[in-house]
Amino acid sequence: MTKASLNSIWPFLMMVLFLTSCSKGYKIEGKSTITSLDGKMLYLKSFQDGEWVVVDSAEMVHGLFKMKGPVDSVRMVTLYMNEEGLMPLVLENGKIKVNIAHTQLRAEGTPLNDMLYQFIDKRNQMELAIEQVERKEARLVLDGVQLDDIHEKLKHEVDSLGREMDDYVKNFIETNFENALGPSVFMMICSTLPYPVMTPAIEDIMKTAPLCFKQNPLVKDYITKAKENMKLLEENQRLQDNMATAQK
Repeated sequence: MTKASLNSIWPFLMMVLFLTSCSKGYKIEGKSTITSLDGKMLYLKSFQDGEWVVVDSAEMVHGLFKMKGPVDSVRMVTLYMNEEGLMPLVLENGKIKVNIAHTQLRAEGTPLNDMLYQFIDKRNQMELAIEQVERKEARLVLDGVQLDDIHEKLKHEVDSLGREMDDYVKNFIETNFENALGPSVFMMICSTLPYPVMTPAIEDIMKTAPLCFKQNPLVKDYITKAKENMKLLEENQRLQDNMATAQK
């Protein structure tokens, strides 16, 4: 092949490579040790416009299932069995390995899924440490330690571990402000609250959040509702204060 022919075919080869790279998608290879799941349908669902939309589905056969498809944009989805949400996943290019067991739910193999489940593991460890401290009370009572001393000691330990966990979560969200993990983990944490409200931790996150994070539909909706609730709480508190003053 002459140099001239090489020059003429090179742009075509580059275009083929470019198109090939853009056509990559996700490939999920899942396995489960829970025999009762055999024959059940699994669904990938994405939360869109206030409802869960099915992205993909597969049947569990002999403890295995597979899914694959294109990735238009990296996003967080949830793996469902029927109407029960099992675990979060990041839908991104690459091979995602999913393991479903009685003691563990895990996704790995792609960058953001690896980061997500490392975060979940670390946070679970921190929550377990707090629970273990709270269980110390009975043992300390049996050892003859005074209740007042026990409560002061345990409160200090729990508060310290709680601050450490809050800082870890906050740093993780801030590190991932501009990808799918930041908004998703933010919403996971917010979902543990009884209703949308602006806590000091949430206010700190929003102070440094970039516009892309603030404009995320789920984040934006939560913050709007939280601010509305805060106004209602403030108005209710003012009414109570006025009633208390009038009764004096």
